[in-house]
Amino acid sequence: MIVNQVGARRFKAYTSKHLDELLQRAGLDEEERLRVRAVATVLPFRTNAYVVEELIDWSSAPDDPIYRLVFPQADMLPAADVTRLAELLRTGAPNDEIQRLAAAVRLRLNPHPAGQMDLNVPRIGREPMRGMQHKYPETVLFFPKQGQTCHAYCTYCFRWAQFVGDADLKFASDDVAQLVAYVKEHPEITSVLLTGGDPMIMGEPVLRRYIEPLLELEQLESIRIGTKSLAYWPQRFTTDPDADDTLRLFEQAVAAGKNLAFMAHFSHLRELESDLVATAVRRILDTGAVIRTQAPLIRSINDDPEVWSAMWRRQLGMGMVPYYMFVERDTGPQDYFAVPLARAYEVFRDAYASVSGLCRTVRGPSMSATPGKVCVDGVAELAGQKVFVLHMIQARDPSLVGRPFFARYDPQATWLSDLRPAFADRFPFEQAPQETRLSA
Repeated sequence: MIVNQVGARRFKAYTSKHLDELLQRAGLDEEERLRVRAVATVLPFRTNAYVVEELIDWSSAPDDPIYRLVFPQADMLPAADVTRLAELLRTGAPNDEIQRLAAAVRLRLNPHPAGQMDLNVPRIGREPMRGMQHKYPETVLFFPKQGQTCHAYCTYCFRWAQFVGDADLKFASDDVAQLVAYVKEHPEITSVLLTGGDPMIMGEPVLRRYIEPLLELEQLESIRIGTKSLAYWPQRFTTDPDADDTLRLFEQAVAAGKNLAFMAHFSHLRELESDLVATAVRRILDTGAVIRTQAPLIRSINDDPEVWSAMWRRQLGMGMVPYYMFVERDTGPQDYFAVPLARAYEVFRDAYASVSGLCRTVRGPSMSATPGKVCVDGVAELAGQKVFVLHMIQARDPSLVGRPFFARYDPQATWLSDLRPAFADRFPFEQAPQETRLSA
């Protein structure tokens, strides 16, 4: 596992204190920069030197897709909120006043969608288990405390609330013993997903503390790591001081009989073009791990079937497995980034139709909604009515998985909650009024 250290660079983060200087590179005038800084008081901003110098085409900024992927936009939030925050910044208002207003704006952005804070949190007795989510029987999510940041933040991130605001509303735990005990008590669990944030922000010694105890659990078939590190800091697997040790840990997990699934987020083809990424991918695959790729469909960044088909073909050629196209979740600046479901289906269909069968491992467009992962299979005319055809890839109620259902066609709908049932008075995952009364 010897790697050429030539060209290695140390990680350098850029945060909100660097924002104004970086925005000048995009050609924004003073007022535009002020409004972007206002947005950054509400939503998190963090990037790094690799993204800034290697991925962003500054000659095309602020319209460059990678720039839009990591830099806040002035119109991402309601104009009235941005104007009020900008005025506080302009007049040098006390930071406490700015933060109070920013916090009020955040609370209107549905910071924890799909029942994350209540329906997904497992309990022992009445005590919630912090830093864990258990939505589907087979899989438990664990949020390592030291992994609740990223090499860079995506502007569309549905977990943006992990990085700002009230610590009591964040998922994080360093109690791996509690995770192990919970898994042992639930024999239906066969997979643990380490997520965040980004677990690969952690150094190898810390990552090892979370992974090694899981290797002793015979019931576990797979360990997943949700990460965007391949796109934002591929040096993590090539020239970082602990790159080799990290890969040895991956080998250890595979040797223990676990399917180590590296859930890599790639939002645009440009993130795949660096030689560093190719080297990092090859080194990870050499450990026996599997790399599966996923990303949401985001307006102004990747809402083009040619971008997706090119990504899937490139990923396949590099040995990765296309896995999911997601729908932008109903949180944060969803109104800014969301693509209507009808258009999302068209983008997926056109991209899917233009790739070989080996790329068609990908699923989507999929909404990770409260009842489960809902896939838009198409648009059809049935009984004289135009409808969306949908099914559940995953569900809180496993009996609903794979069962088709229908919703009235709505060209403006962007999320499950915008849809209305067709040919029925409720969706399969909705309780009948009598059931609701009986369970109350």
